[in-house]
Amino acid sequence: MGWRACYLDVILVPLGMLIPIAYHCWLWHKVRTQPLATIIGINSTGRRFWVSAIIKDNEKKNILAVQTLRNTIMGSTLMATTSILLCAGLAAVISSTYTVKKPLNDSIFGAHGEFMVVLKYVTILCIFLFSFSCHTLSIRFINQVNILINTPQDPTSIVTPHYLSDLLEKGFLLNTVGNRLFYAALPLLLWIFGPVLVFVGSITIVTLLYNLDFVFGFRRNKQIDVGDCESG
Repeated sequence: MGWRACYLDVILVPLGMLIPIAYHCWLWHKVRTQPLATIIGINSTGRRFWVSAIIKDNEKKNILAVQTLRNTIMGSTLMATTSILLCAGLAAVISSTYTVKKPLNDSIFGAHGEFMVVLKYVTILCIFLFSFSCHTLSIRFINQVNILINTPQDPTSIVTPHYLSDLLEKGFLLNTVGNRLFYAALPLLLWIFGPVLVFVGSITIVTLLYNLDFVFGFRRNKQIDVGDCESG
């Protein structure tokens, strides 16, 4: 497999993977420094208030807490099931004959050798496996919160609102990481048809995530709220 056959794979695929990694490093920095400018930061703050409110009025809201956490577990279960099914399908393709793994035609850009084709499937398989692992760990943490959130509170209680909030945040963090790995694997699925689609798909995914992850009117809305409070 010469350089001419695989130079697009060597350049575009790592670049297509580097773009989401760089974006999520920047997103992590924004969540740490300006949490209220991101959807992730606002949701995290809201969940902590939610845990405190549920614990304070647990006798009236215990069923609401269990139902809410159950819905979250169902979402993680769906994603975990989807990831493991895709892993099973990819494993079946990898173990099949090379004629099944061969691209649709030879007009697709990029390398078509047996090593490169197997590398494509193994890379995608590993990412889906990591996504499955994150979702299953997320279910574990949220299940713990589901059990402990109705624990009676007293001055000597070990299960505090802070402890429950940390457990819930770990569960949602793992859920978010699992989802992002799943999204990152989608452009890599297009690698089967050529490296150009991987690069285009990664840019498209990052653009969509950027518009979903940030609150664009954050500074202006914050200033308006402060002004309203002062005038009131």
